[in-house]
Amino acid sequence: MKQSPSFPSMDVSSLQSRYLDSCKKHEVLPNSAVLSWFYKAAIQKSEQGKCSIKFFLNQLCNADIYPLIDVFLAVDSSDVDAVDILHESPCNFNEEYVMPLLQTINLKLRVVDLHDMSPEKNFLQDLCHHGLACRILNMRSTHIQKLNMAGTFMQLHTLNLDFCTSIGSLDKDCFSCMPSLMRLSMCETRVANLWTTTAALSKLPSLLELRFQNCLCCKDTGPCPASFGVKARIAFETSSISIRDATFQGFHAKENCGDLLSLTGSALIKEGSAKFDNLSHISEAEMSSCLQRVGSIEISSAVPPNLNGLSNLENKITDKEEILARAHMWDLKNGRPTSLKNYISHHHPSPICFEKHYREYMVALLPRLEVLDNFSITKMDREMGRTIFSKYYEYLPYKRQNKQSVVTVLQKREMGTAGASCPNFSKFKQSCHHGKSQCHFSRSLTAAKLGSAAWPLLHPLHTFSHIYKEGSKRLRARQFEYHPSDSRLMVFGTLDGEVVVINHESGKLVGYVPSANNMNSILGLCWLKKYPSKLLAGSDNGCLKLFDISHIPPIVSDVNCSAGVVTFDDFDQLTSVHVNSGDDQFLASGYSKDVALYDIFSGKRLQLFTNMHREPINVVKFAHHSPFLFATSSFDHDVKLWDLRQKPQWPCYTASNSSGNVMVCFSPDDRYLLVSAVDNEVKQLLAVDGRLHMDFKIASTGSAHNYTRSYYINGSDYIISGSCDENVVRICCTQTGRRLRDVYLEDVESGNSLFVQSLRGDPFRLFHMSVLTASKRPCSKWEIIKVNLLASSHGTEEHSHGQNIRPTFLGG
Repeated sequence: MKQSPSFPSMDVSSLQSRYLDSCKKHEVLPNSAVLSWFYKAAIQKSEQGKCSIKFFLNQLCNADIYPLIDVFLAVDSSDVDAVDILHESPCNFNEEYVMPLLQTINLKLRVVDLHDMSPEKNFLQDLCHHGLACRILNMRSTHIQKLNMAGTFMQLHTLNLDFCTSIGSLDKDCFSCMPSLMRLSMCETRVANLWTTTAALSKLPSLLELRFQNCLCCKDTGPCPASFGVKARIAFETSSISIRDATFQGFHAKENCGDLLSLTGSALIKEGSAKFDNLSHISEAEMSSCLQRVGSIEISSAVPPNLNGLSNLENKITDKEEILARAHMWDLKNGRPTSLKNYISHHHPSPICFEKHYREYMVALLPRLEVLDNFSITKMDREMGRTIFSKYYEYLPYKRQNKQSVVTVLQKREMGTAGASCPNFSKFKQSCHHGKSQCHFSRSLTAAKLGSAAWPLLHPLHTFSHIYKEGSKRLRARQFEYHPSDSRLMVFGTLDGEVVVINHESGKLVGYVPSANNMNSILGLCWLKKYPSKLLAGSDNGCLKLFDISHIPPIVSDVNCSAGVVTFDDFDQLTSVHVNSGDDQFLASGYSKDVALYDIFSGKRLQLFTNMHREPINVVKFAHHSPFLFATSSFDHDVKLWDLRQKPQWPCYTASNSSGNVMVCFSPDDRYLLVSAVDNEVKQLLAVDGRLHMDFKIASTGSAHNYTRSYYINGSDYIISGSCDENVVRICCTQTGRRLRDVYLEDVESGNSLFVQSLRGDPFRLFHMSVLTASKRPCSKWEIIKVNLLASSHGTEEHSHGQNIRPTFLGG
């Protein structure tokens, strides 16, 4: 923090005189509004012994700036206790003067209120980059594009970013120099990502109060007076204090909200919250009696109180829960607390608030937080957060409980190999004996990398972004596939019928097939495994061709190369193709109820299986290890398994979803079928008989056109799922169904959302994937985004330098 020049101690009158002298020096007329501010401060000083000066930016003009800067240079050495810079309406002076004005004041700057101000982009960037010495900063409704407050805000304890609708995410260092920030409000922003948001907020060591939505009666981030709920009422009852006395009524009176949110009121609320937090000493009889007495009062608490050590939220229904049910706080049917929204109405929510288990997740990941969305966080809230988190989320992959650095994992492996200094060497040798050590260390290394990269690395596919056709038209991908045996190669087909083979590691073009007259949008692609240079492509007008990439030139050209190309009989309105494990046959499906079987060597259609479903078939997939078994998915809500050896007339079995099925695929080991239906209905079935193995319970959007696609990643360990109306990819564990991470997709240049059209896991790299995305405005932009969950988008990874970090919300 910069040092202010040394001035003799001044009172308010001396500051006013200094202002008049400076006006004379700069040959400008004194501003009557400025003089009135000094006058009010002088009266306040004489009456109360303390004073603050409020400066209103909208009442200043350009001529006032230099005289005020002279005054502000002397403020820190004056007897003025605080200076507030406020904004109420559009300014009449050049905005480039605002930052010099703000930065002149050092120790005495208290409030900077810029709400509803529409400054230039450079002003907001300078403010975030250089920082301020203020304690309260109100940037409500400003048009800040990217929140990166890397400047020094050492004294800042309250920050308001409500209605900053251009803020869509929190970056790694956006709160890097705010050690004193205690209160943060971000209502009605575009923040949506639980993972990156909690990672950014966890860097605030003093954060106590946070909100992404607000209670209607609350003006600040403190606990709502109406949120005491049952605990406060019970305490009042047991203390023989009437709940309807004047004080408690004041908590609920709308006209008293302003007074309660003053410093005195906030202290009273916090004191009350602390007093009523632990009621474990109350017996069940007392609790029942109290609840009967308050039965007619609206209950606003979101969770049941801790009754005699009740902590396991998954126990069977107990008498205690029946007591709470009578108080409308416990749902006996579902065995969980009644939803908060049934009793308290929140307003102006950011998208993050609509995430399932949002509150429990935030409470679990931010253990120092005391108030969230104007509701106090109680001990039972924390217990609920731990339970919900452990049930629905993974902190680290592969059940790793401790966050470790990559260096620590490598050191442990070396120590285990050397044997001399490994603390559990006998166990390590036993593990080596069973051949599990390599897998163990590989997974530990993966967990360490993912744990240090909360903001995964996303970047467009290089070649795809820079290949232009004649007339400077960019290629628009419609489908893509990784090569099954060459980790460098990928093929994608375009909306215009081109087939493009690229080295996705180097960005070099390997082969380009221009669109023929009879090739429309490419919807089906499949590599052959035994013949790695061959790939099958199908377009939406039914054209089917087999290409040999060794005969395809690596240049963008309109010249068609017919060498090595096999053309098959058309399949009308084609949507999907897939080659069997023997590379001798393939299936094609389309916008019909039929499936066709082709012979790859002869190029002939062998058979047409008709009326396999009641509605069109979206996808057909062979098993990975059997050349005869295949699965079909249809909008008729059914998924069916078939066997070519039985000349498919009847399926081996049929499994149904509640919505139309978009796609189906086998797990790499063929143990499971992954089924994706419209609007995030994603389930894993046992391939042997179609029984449900895992319902991933992804929240729906309510859209009948939100087409969902899901694939396996890391072998059969995890799945990735995305939908065409959403800009997020979800990663879930296949064995527990728990969510590991969400990845949100935005265009770097415009900040617009990129919606998921298709996606694939990289078969050679753990937690790597590619996502085909499309933007909706201002013009449609199709792009393949490569995602690396093990690397940080900020270029540097966070290492704990050998320390084991254990989150407070995880059990043993």
